[in-house]
Amino acid sequence: MFIADGMQARVLDPGQECKTPTIDGLISRGVRVTRAHTPLPTCSPARASLMTGLLPHNHGVLEVEHGVDADQCVLRTEHPHWAQRLRDSGYATGYFGKWHVERTGELEPFGWNTFDIRGARDHANASQKGLAADDSMDPDTVRFYEGPDGYNDTLKYAVTDVTPNDRAIGGPAGLACEWLDDRREDPWCCVVSYYEPNESLIVGREAYELYDVDSLELPKNLKDDLSDRPNIYRRDQQIWNDVSDDEWRQILACYYGRITELDGQVKRVLDKLEATGQLDNTVVIFTADHGRYVGSHGLEAHNFGAFEEIYNVPLVVAGPGVAEGITTDALVGFHEIGQTILEVAGENPIDVPDSASFADLLADPVAAADNHREAYAEYFGSRFRLTQRVLWQDEWKFVFNGFDFDELYNVKADPWEMENLIDRPEHADRIREMMAGIWRRMHETGDTTLLNSHYHSMRFAAVGPNSGQ
Repeated sequence: MFIADGMQARVLDPGQECKTPTIDGLISRGVRVTRAHTPLPTCSPARASLMTGLLPHNHGVLEVEHGVDADQCVLRTEHPHWAQRLRDSGYATGYFGKWHVERTGELEPFGWNTFDIRGARDHANASQKGLAADDSMDPDTVRFYEGPDGYNDTLKYAVTDVTPNDRAIGGPAGLACEWLDDRREDPWCCVVSYYEPNESLIVGREAYELYDVDSLELPKNLKDDLSDRPNIYRRDQQIWNDVSDDEWRQILACYYGRITELDGQVKRVLDKLEATGQLDNTVVIFTADHGRYVGSHGLEAHNFGAFEEIYNVPLVVAGPGVAEGITTDALVGFHEIGQTILEVAGENPIDVPDSASFADLLADPVAAADNHREAYAEYFGSRFRLTQRVLWQDEWKFVFNGFDFDELYNVKADPWEMENLIDRPEHADRIREMMAGIWRRMHETGDTTLLNSHYHSMRFAAVGPNSGQ
């Protein structure tokens, strides 16, 4: 399993400008799920959900673990991880690259016999302080996020002459390839995990020059004024108001270039599997913990907003028992991947109500599509506290915002989410039904904080908690 960081699902759509020949090859021989969603669009909560099959309110990691005090965002260790199940049944397990699930950095208790997450803590510390430019970077391409006074200047993007294999992006694949050399006879599970394409957009010249910066298409919702969305979205948008169209194209070129470099790292591992005769007997998964705006809605990063650019993540699966060359718009959760791995491996699932396997969808996407018509996510804020719950039902998406007014989108008719339908009277019944659906999810998964909001000054929702029972 390859786990990217901060990668939009949309970049894999046919006709998109981002070049991903290796991942495209996986799509052609497997299943692409176009509507996979992260349970929370921030690294640590999403990755903890991936490992446990739990929603964040149940595993305890509600935001990035390195950004809060040591007694906050602590992973609840009483819950089993799917990797433990595989290890205990005889699988060799290896994890290489970004972890960002909990603080110890000791992965063996969580099911990983072999692990190497070197550089993870250094990277987290550097991202807090602001990454610096170095002599390998073309000075004409180096740009920083600057000001206001009192904030660290943070590297925005840069082009470097150092090749991917000699930069941090090359580390996880190299470690995985070494480990796979010794795994030819035994069943195994390997995770290759990345910081890319998130954080500062440092890209190698070769990948960068694949893109004609001046001709790159800007997001169709770049100029969204967010006038009918929560005010905090507009406050965040103000940070990016001085970014010109030309600079957005520069950002996109570096973002796409990093994804192209990541695609090359996937190829390194697949080539190793093919060279060792293991590719045809290996299930390969490519996904990401969350997306990134890169100009969509006039925003960057992934800290505010409930838009598809940060919730919708890439998901491609190929290998034995998986249908070939099919794209499905069924709804699944990033946190359900572990349950799916267990079923594919013939193991018992983790007994939790938060997630379920979608192995049936991989085997027969057409027949199983109706089993996967709803998805759910939650958000607690990142440094700045706020409450969101998100429900997808077919083409409809409802966002409950405990801090502001709600959102309703038809993502089929309005894929760029430019029109909030929440105040349209013709959708009043749908809003009540979808809010009841959110309460139902809370009851099923024990989301007690919001279930205990009967107090009269907290009655913000269209219908109350009892409607979900």
